[in-house]
Amino acid sequence: MSDQVDNATPAWRTQINRVVDRFKALPLNRKLLFAGAVAAILSVVIGLVLLNRTPSYKVLFANLSDHDGGQITSVLQQQNIPYQLSDGGVISVPADKVYDVRLKLASQGLPKAGGVGFELMDNQKFGISQFAEQVNYQRSIEGELGRTIESVSSVKSARVHLAIPKQSVFVRDAQSPTASVMLDLYPGRMLDAAQVSGILHLVSSSVPGLSLKDVSVVDQDGNLLSSLPDLNNASGLDQRQRSFVRDLETDYSKRIETILNPIFGKGNVHAQVTAQVDFSEVEQTSETYRPNSSPNPSATRSQQIVEKLANANPLPGGVPGALTNQPPSAASAPISLPPGTAPGSVTLSGQPMGATGTLDREITTNYEVDKTVQHITQPKGNVKRLSAAVVVNYRLLPDRGGELKPTALTAKEVEQITNLARQAIGYSQDRGDSLNVVNAAFAGIEGPATMKDKVIDFMSANVWELAKYGLLGLALLYLILGVIRPIMRDVVRPAALEPALAGAGGPAVDGEGQAGSAGSLIAVVDDNEASTAGNGDGRERMHRQYSSNLEHARELVKADPRMAAQVIKEWISADE
Repeated sequence: MSDQVDNATPAWRTQINRVVDRFKALPLNRKLLFAGAVAAILSVVIGLVLLNRTPSYKVLFANLSDHDGGQITSVLQQQNIPYQLSDGGVISVPADKVYDVRLKLASQGLPKAGGVGFELMDNQKFGISQFAEQVNYQRSIEGELGRTIESVSSVKSARVHLAIPKQSVFVRDAQSPTASVMLDLYPGRMLDAAQVSGILHLVSSSVPGLSLKDVSVVDQDGNLLSSLPDLNNASGLDQRQRSFVRDLETDYSKRIETILNPIFGKGNVHAQVTAQVDFSEVEQTSETYRPNSSPNPSATRSQQIVEKLANANPLPGGVPGALTNQPPSAASAPISLPPGTAPGSVTLSGQPMGATGTLDREITTNYEVDKTVQHITQPKGNVKRLSAAVVVNYRLLPDRGGELKPTALTAKEVEQITNLARQAIGYSQDRGDSLNVVNAAFAGIEGPATMKDKVIDFMSANVWELAKYGLLGLALLYLILGVIRPIMRDVVRPAALEPALAGAGGPAVDGEGQAGSAGSLIAVVDDNEASTAGNGDGRERMHRQYSSNLEHARELVKADPRMAAQVIKEWISADE
């Protein structure tokens, strides 16, 4: 009946039962070592999974005061938003919730700035004095200026003090306002001349009547920043002029490199451009008079003609009486003579002249004078001259053996490069521009990047990440190969060594003979160990059983020495 049950049991279940039995037969120290190794491997795997699933935190606000930090953390707790606190008043939240949380806090007016601004004017008390109102207004301006200056990236905090004198109706007694700014910069940060000039202009433009020279800027170390040499010029154009020239030269250099890089490859072309820029402001007003032209094309401005008719026997004339004192009426004579009438034959009124009369005529004609008025304002920042230098690397061309070697460019190619560079920078010969193109071999010339170089670059850029995962991999490998594998090798043995002896009296010979001998040897030794370790009825019984097993083992070794050597070898490997 038992044979039928054994035959009905699946082979895989039998194998699992054998493995479980062998694991139970292991010493306690090896069981603990195996359990510790499995637990360590599971811990590492679970830790990696949790590490990858843990949301990365991003800075929500930094450099917060204790008051603002307490209010923000209280709101985060109410909304069940996880957060982390760090030194320096830094609050971090999950990266995917940063902008959402900022908008929610901004709707509640958080964080509040250190100083007060124009919100101080919201709760004005009824019946407040003019002096108190003026003080609150001044505090509001100082707080708003401090907040604005703190928006500069290098400024940690700022305080502004304004000294606004009382206005006077007498110009002689009028005083100008002054201002002082105290800056607390971040460690390792500095303000350049352009930033200090911007703060000066910001403060002076916010207070009526405040000039640049009346604003003082001091940092946390007591250094007077408003006395920098670049700020002595009241126009504040020196720094901007240098920045403009530097940006202009960089732009011209990039133009040359951009048009030549597709031909020779990135890094094989270098260009430097020097620009001479005229920053002078010129206003020109001129009046130009052209030479007098002939009367026909000239425009007549005015003309006066006076004619006098004289007779041989002049008679008295005129109007007697009071009418003589009245001014003459408007002239009715035509300006031009009737057609077909010769000059001097008639008067201006067209009446024929008598034979005895003479005519005296005076004609005065005024012509318009040509005049050109020009008012020209030339913009500043005109480029007066450009000087460009371009260096092009040798090309890598295969030689007869197929090896890439640096090869100089031909004269025609250099000429083509020169023409391209001239067009790129807008070369002008009338302006006096100069361009020099040189073809030379760069130091340390290298071919295209190989896979080895790419791998080295990747490892150099991610050395810490690779080291971290490498150590974890070595730890897992040691636990698997150094701890778990030897124990499992003892538990799960090859099928040829599994059959055990039915008894200690003789070998169980199977189809091949050798496998049975090996199983007999193992069974003998196992029985020997069990007899030695167990509690028997007496020492004589243990001695007889030990002698019988030892004699049987000797017979097995004599019958098949090779098998015995293999078994001993497996034992030694298992012990290691």
